Amino acid sequence: MKTMLKAALIASLSLTAMPAIVSAQDDPVEARQQSMKAVGKATGVVAGMLRGRADFDAMAANAALADMRAAVEGYDMLFPEGSEAFDRSEAGPTIWSDRADFEMKVAAFKSDLDAAIAANPQTLEALGASFGAVGQNCQACHEAHRVDRF
Repeated sequence: MKTMLKAALIASLSLTAMPAIVSAQDDPVEARQQSMKAVGKATGVVAGMLRGRADFDAMAANAALADMRAAVEGYDMLFPEGSEAFDRSEAGPTIWSDRADFEMKVAAFKSDLDAAIAANPQTLEALGASFGAVGQNCQACHEAHRVDRF
């Protein structure tokens, strides 16, 4: 039963990155929002373990890291000129006015996720060590390039 629950959790997490890929050409605003929702869902799995709200599960933690990475593949391309849509998005204007900084932060996030995935954390301590930089990148990008509108 426990194994089936783990498999279901991992399968559901793995599917969260797909909508962003599917709809990116049709609606980049929707695609990037779906991407961030997938990242948020996977981050919730990791954060739950790190904060002691969920038992550590190496398989689920590593799947969550992989899901975050899949969700942000091509993420910086989901902000083409003219897609500001400030009325329905929390994307800040600095994404377009300081594109180099935004792309640098996205690249750092991807790189740190790659490192966390390569570390293949098998203990809670290892997960915390590998996830620290990932979380810092999330915060840095949100502080610089996200606006709370809702």
